[in-house]
Amino acid sequence: MSYITPLQALWSSVIITAIYPVVGKLAVGSVSPLAIVLLGTLGTALIYVPWLFKKGYWRLLFRRDLFFKFAAVGLFGTALPYLLIFIALNYTTPANSAILNQTEVIYSLILSAVFLKEYPSKKQLFGTAVLICGVGLLLAGEGLSVKLKGDLIILATVWMFQVSHIAAKKLPADIPDNLIVCARALFGFLCTVPTAFILTRFDVPFYCGFSLKSVLILLFMAVFNNLIGNIFWYKAIRNMALAKATAVILVYPVFTYLLSAALGYDKLKMTQILGLLLAMGGAYMVTNTIRKGTEK
Repeated sequence: MSYITPLQALWSSVIITAIYPVVGKLAVGSVSPLAIVLLGTLGTALIYVPWLFKKGYWRLLFRRDLFFKFAAVGLFGTALPYLLIFIALNYTTPANSAILNQTEVIYSLILSAVFLKEYPSKKQLFGTAVLICGVGLLLAGEGLSVKLKGDLIILATVWMFQVSHIAAKKLPADIPDNLIVCARALFGFLCTVPTAFILTRFDVPFYCGFSLKSVLILLFMAVFNNLIGNIFWYKAIRNMALAKATAVILVYPVFTYLLSAALGYDKLKMTQILGLLLAMGGAYMVTNTIRKGTEK
């Protein structure tokens, strides 16, 4: 991916991220959350198997100094949060999920400063605040309903993504982005297997309907979300401050709403248009700090 800049990769990741909440909601009744995570990660890992053995990278996955970082990327980046989010979407809406995920930027600013020594500029903080206000206004204009059970589950996942991202940033610079994507899928799958076994003992369902809809949902998760989207994401965060990347990625609900409106699921009102402009303006401010800053 040397032909694409980190900033271009980041915005490409935004587009893919904007689609997955809608896909998750469409999956309700067709593919269970356990099946989405388990089969989606398995599919991505299998795609990488020939490459792993051809390059000899499979040894690195289990090297002592890398193993726990890779495991953290998979456990906290995919297995636990995706499973919980897809379960939560049985009780709440993609809109609620999106607005609650905006709290991730708070964890990002704090954890990046503590563990990565990446400190935000005043302009970045201002742009982030404008972005959050815009997304909040956009989603509030839809008239969100309070679905407490699902919302609380979403809130319980937000910090997990940041732990995963920090683990990825801590990996040596010579580790290929593709190996991190592969590790996230592989360890995500390995962590989901025992989790699925335990949850099914508590009557959490595991099912996958044999239909074109189910196949397309799993293909999206395996190929676009888990593989292509993560390649873009790691290209971005390994070449810029994590808090900046997080601020930009959290503009995705804007595109989620535009997609929903285009499909006839939502109608944009004046409040939402104002929120959209604010969110894009905030993202533009943070994007400018990325362009002008000297990234490590």
